[in-house]
Amino acid sequence: MKEITTKDLAKKLKGEENVNIIDVREDDEVAQGKIPGATHIPLGQIPERLDEIDKDKHHYMVCRSGGRSGKASEFLKEQGYDVTNVAGGMLDWKDEVEK
Repeated sequence: MKEITTKDLAKKLKGEENVNIIDVREDDEVAQGKIPGATHIPLGQIPERLDEIDKDKHHYMVCRSGGRSGKASEFLKEQGYDVTNVAGGMLDWKDEVEK
């Protein structure tokens, strides 16, 4: 499984790159904040919402710490999607933003 650090993802967001992020946390977690521009699809809804995920684009998967997004990444890869897991998830992202 491909992985990226929150530091490297933050650099991509600041650059000119078009970055597609899918946040697989639950509603109450996302209510506390998410990466700007991220699409929210809870992990349990991924299989039934595949039509909302463009197979022709690369996607970065994020959750709280990297576990659920890792599961989502594995599942989507099996379905033929190009995905990268965000190592450390939103816990590390918070640290990245606060620097």
